[in-house]
Order: sequence, then structure tokens, then C-alpha cells
Amino acid sequence: REVYDIIHPLQQLEQPRPLRTSPFYARLQALGAVFFEGRGWERPQWYEANEALASGADAPPPLPRPQGSAGDWERGQGGEGLRTGWAAQHWSPISAKEHLATRARVAMFDMTPLARCEVAGSAALAFLQGLTTNNLDRPLGSVTYTAMTNARGGVLSDITVTRLHDERFWVAHNGPNDLAYFQQQRRQHVGAINVRDVTGGTCCVGVWGPLARQLVQPLSDDSLDNEAFPYLSAQQIHVGEVPVLALRVSYVGELGWELYTSSEYGLRLWDLLWQAGQPLGVIAAGRGAFDSLRLEKGYRFYGVDIHSGYDPYEAGIGFTVKLNKGPFRGSDALAERKARGPQRKLCCLVLDDPRVAVLGNEPIFAGDAAVGYVTSANFGYSVGHSIAYGYLPVDHAHEGARVEIAYFGVRHGATVAREPLFDPKGERLRT
Repeated sequence: REVYDIIHPLQQLEQPRPLRTSPFYARLQALGAVFFEGRGWERPQWYEANEALASGADAPPPLPRPQGSAGDWERGQGGEGLRTGWAAQHWSPISAKEHLATRARVAMFDMTPLARCEVAGSAALAFLQGLTTNNLDRPLGSVTYTAMTNARGGVLSDITVTRLHDERFWVAHNGPNDLAYFQQQRRQHVGAINVRDVTGGTCCVGVWGPLARQLVQPLSDDSLDNEAFPYLSAQQIHVGEVPVLALRVSYVGELGWELYTSSEYGLRLWDLLWQAGQPLGVIAAGRGAFDSLRLEKGYRFYGVDIHSGYDPYEAGIGFTVKLNKGPFRGSDALAERKARGPQRKLCCLVLDDPRVAVLGNEPIFAGDAAVGYVTSANFGYSVGHSIAYGYLPVDHAHEGARVEIAYFGVRHGATVAREPLFDPKGERLRT
């Protein structure tokens, strides 16, 4: 226990650990996984086995300098993406290598800690429709990203809902609060609804990268091509002898799948994928790379980028709001907010100096006025820039606007950029 200590944002508790582990935990340990803890789960942050990976050889060229910006934007001049001092604690440059290897080839991520539940029953669709902003009345196998809002229109959570059956849904959510919310709302809903947590009895391997299909397809008799298995769809398949629920989704912006199976099959699933991936140069990648990959794509992280203090339009996920689907919790408030227009918007900020690292919660200034704060930040190793996200008043929330981010008393210039910075058309997801 630390008492009266200065706690780094990434500092980890030492006990009680390990508490919750994936079925292939020993395999991750053998690769030198450095684990961070989240909700009791051991989550690999990076792998020491990847230290020998080449740095930057497979990286795409950096973005051009945004209009109106200043500073050195050329990657490779020294120090870009490397942290020093306070920012370097609980961090490793190995995460950069894992990031670039994912973009260039293929990587396996332990996604077991991702919380998930099943919602089933004759009233399951009506129940979920009343809690979410998007329209979930879609064909079997559809995967839908959606928000849940409170009565004021603030974002309670963002979730992914897969329709497995007319009356059964697989819901990837953000943890115990979401599960408790579902259970509370179920008690107030008329009709047959069962909410069952399946997190502890299942596991998940994320396989992402341009070679993901080449890795998984030889292991399965089920077709994984675009026509048979399109983006944002799900199927029950076999990987070797392992029964798998495969979701073609990606939080890193690359081709690939989340592969779910029962915990007793987990080790076999990992071993099959790992062996099949060796000729392709597969690596295991950690949450450090995962975070920088998702930030380049502008994917929001619940609890920092989105929360109940902002509505979906302000958070940049207004595309999930389908006001014409019928009433849902917060729909009246969202209709009013849409008509009024957002007062603030979550913006992508590219720092002038790629050697500057910020960690989150730093104030954002426009002139002498503090106008916002950093929600998420990381280095974009594919685009060669230091990236931050933050909410700005609409007067400053436009491409090319200039702001400053204060880090330990020093202000660093940044430019509001169009998002996403990487693969703006989403072509790599749909390859």
C-alpha cells in the first residue's frame, strides 16, 4: 500500500496479483509479457520478446505538416515517439515496435479482459432497443456499435452488440457498471429477458493486421473472404478443432477478427494461431500498442474520451444515434441537442513537436484562456506524430485551429486535425 506517495497514472498495484488470468497466461509469460492490471485482470502491456523487432522499417511515411502549424514534422530526426522523464515511467519503446508490426504484418492480442454478456429472451430486442441509440433490429450475424445514454443524453457507455439469434445477443461492454445497469433495467422491463455475464467462462484472441486472413483461413474450413464474411459481421466457425464465435471487428484499424471461445479451449486456440502465424512473422502485442493504434484511428475510449458529461454528438459518435428507430432512453434529449447543435466537440490534436509526450488531463489553451483538457494521448507511430484528443468549444473545434497544451508548466503548440489520421477511408478494415 502506498501512503502519501506521488502516484504515476500508469503505476500498478502490486497485490493481490495475479487474480484473473486468461487461459493462455503461461504463454504470454513465456514471451516476457509485462502485465498491467485492470478490473483484476492481468493485461499484457508489452512483450520483452519483441525488443529485437526492427524499429520503423515497415512504417508508412509521415503525414504532411497540417496547414498553419509549426515545428519539426519529419520522423527520424531523433527522439520522436521516445519518452523521457516522468512520461517514460511504466512505458517501453517496445510498444512502438509492436504497433508497427501490427500495421505491417499481423499480431495477436489477448482480449479476454473485454467484458461481455449475453442478453436473451423474447423481449431481448425490445429491451436493448430501449437502452441504445443505434438500431439493433438487423439481420442475424450483424455487429452494431452503439451508445447508451441517460435521460439527459449523456453517454453512459459505448457497446458492441452482435445478433446471434432472433432472441439472443452478444454484448461487448465496458465492465461491471454496464452489467449492473442491464440487470437493473431488466427488473423494470416487462417481458422475458435474461442477462448473463459470460466474461469469466470465455476468452478472446484478437488477430489483426494485413496478414490476418492468411493466418486464420488455413485453420478453418469456413470461408473468411470479404463476400462470405464482411466487415461488422459475426459467424460461428471452427479454428482447427476449436469452436469459435468470430466477430469481424477491429479497434486497431486493421483487417481481423475477435475470436471467442470457451475458456477450456483457450490454450489450444492460442497455440493453433501462434504456430500458424510463425511463417507470417506474427507477434503477440500488448495494450501499449493497442492504445496508439486505436488513437491513430480516432477510436474513443470510454471513461476518458466519452462519458456522461458529453452527448454522442459532442463525442463524435453521433453516427450511432438513430432518432427514427423509435423511443429509447435519452432520445428526446438527443433530439433537442441535435437541433441546438453541440457546444463542444472532441477534437484530434497533432502536436507541433513529435518529441513531446503528454499523458492525459493536461489543460488546453487558446491564447490565455484554458478551453479544455486532454482526454487521451499517445504517439502515432504509423503517422509520425504525437497525438492528443480533447474537448474544445465549437469556435476552436475546426480543422487548422491552433491551441497549446500545457505539460509541466511548458506550453506546446498543437493543431486541430481532421480525423482519423490513419486510413481515413477505412479501406484496411474492409480488405
